[in-house]
Amino acid sequence: MFAHDAGRPPQCTLAEESWEHHLLKLEMAGAIRAAGWHADMEVAAHDGTWRADVMATSPDGERRMAWEAQLSPITVDDIRARTARYRAHGIGVCWVSPHARAPLWMGEVPSIRVRPPLDDDPGPWMVDDGLAGFDPVGGRWEFRVEPLPRFVDWVLRGSLITRRALPDYRQVSRTVEDVYEIHVRDLWWTSRKSADAQVEYERLRPRREAAARAREAERQERAAAAARRRSERAAEYQRRRAAAAERGRKARAAEKERGRAARREAAQRRQAEEERRLAREELERARRAALERDATRIAAAWWGRLSPAQVEEMFAAVFEEAEEDGVVLSDPGAREGVPAFAYGVPVHGGGLYGVVRPCPALAVLSPQLAFQRIFVRNAGEAHELTSSGIPPWRIRDLELPDSR
Repeated sequence: MFAHDAGRPPQCTLAEESWEHHLLKLEMAGAIRAAGWHADMEVAAHDGTWRADVMATSPDGERRMAWEAQLSPITVDDIRARTARYRAHGIGVCWVSPHARAPLWMGEVPSIRVRPPLDDDPGPWMVDDGLAGFDPVGGRWEFRVEPLPRFVDWVLRGSLITRRALPDYRQVSRTVEDVYEIHVRDLWWTSRKSADAQVEYERLRPRREAAARAREAERQERAAAAARRRSERAAEYQRRRAAAAERGRKARAAEKERGRAARREAAQRRQAEEERRLAREELERARRAALERDATRIAAAWWGRLSPAQVEEMFAAVFEEAEEDGVVLSDPGAREGVPAFAYGVPVHGGGLYGVVRPCPALAVLSPQLAFQRIFVRNAGEAHELTSSGIPPWRIRDLELPDSR
C-alpha cells in the first residue's frame, strides 16, 4: 500500500493524488517488477518537460518506458504533446485510464483502459480497452481482455507494439453486458502478427471484391433456377399438403409429451441440486463455526511457532521494508493479532501499510486479507497462505530462517 512521504513539500504532486491514482500506480509498479524491470514512481526529466507516474527501466538500464495513470480530464492535443515530449527523450509511454468509459484520447496515443477487480474478486486488474487482435477472416479489429500484469510483461518484452488501424478498419464493435457498442480506434496495442494480418487483408481486398461480384452473379443465376423449380413443384405441394398436416399434428402431440417429460426430469434435477447445495452450505457453516470457536487457540498455536526473538526479528524486517518504501510506521507495541485480519498484526503509517503474519487456518474468516499487503517470515509460510486462498502477489516473503 502506498503512503505519501510526510517530509515532502506541500507542493509535491503526490500530496494531492487521489486514492484511486495511488492504487493504480502501485498496481502498475508491481506488474513492472513482476516482469523483471525496475519501477520508480514520480520520475521527472532533468529539464522539467515531463514527470512520469511510474518509470520502468530495463535490467540493463538501456531502455525506459513511462506508465501514466491519467484520471483527470485532458485534451487530445495535450496528451499528444506530452507523448511527443517523452518520445523526444527516447522514452516510450502508455497512458492508463481506470474510468468506466473510455476517454476521448483512447486510441489517439499508446493507451489502455483498465478495470479493478470486484470487491469479492481477489484477481488482478484487467485491460479491457486499447488491446486488440486483427481477425484475418472477418477483416476487423477485435478487443482483447487480458490481466494487467500479463499486458505489462508483453509490452516490456516487445511482444506487443502499437499499430494504427487503416482507415477502413477503425470502426470496431463489441457487446458489453448485453449492450452493443460501436467505437472508433486509430491506435492499438497488438502483436506483430495482427499488424501484418491487417496489411495483408488490405492488400487482398481487390481480389476479394472481384470474388464477391462473381458470387453475386452466381447467386442471381441460382435464384432464377430456384424460381422455376418452385413453380414446377407447386402442384405436387398441394397434393402432399393434407398428408403433411396430419403428420405435423401427430409430431406436435409427441413433442408436447416429450416436453412434459423433460420438464419433469429437469424439475427433479433442480430439486436434487438444491438439496446438494443446501447440504454443502450447512457443512461450510459448521466448518466456519468450528473455526470461530477455536480461533483463539488456533491463533495462539500459530504465533507459538515463533520465539519472542523471532517475532521481534520479523517486525524489524517489516519496519525496514517500510522505510525502503518511504513509509514511517507507528510501532503497535504489543504484538497482538487482530481477529479481523486472521489474527495477523496490522501495521500503520498514515494508513494501513500491511498485515504481519495472519494465520492461514483462519484466513477463510477474513476475506479482506485478499486486498492487503501481507508479510510472512519465509516461503513456507507464504505457501501456507496461498494454499488458504490468499493471492500470491499480496504476500511479501521476508526470507527469514525457521530456526529459533
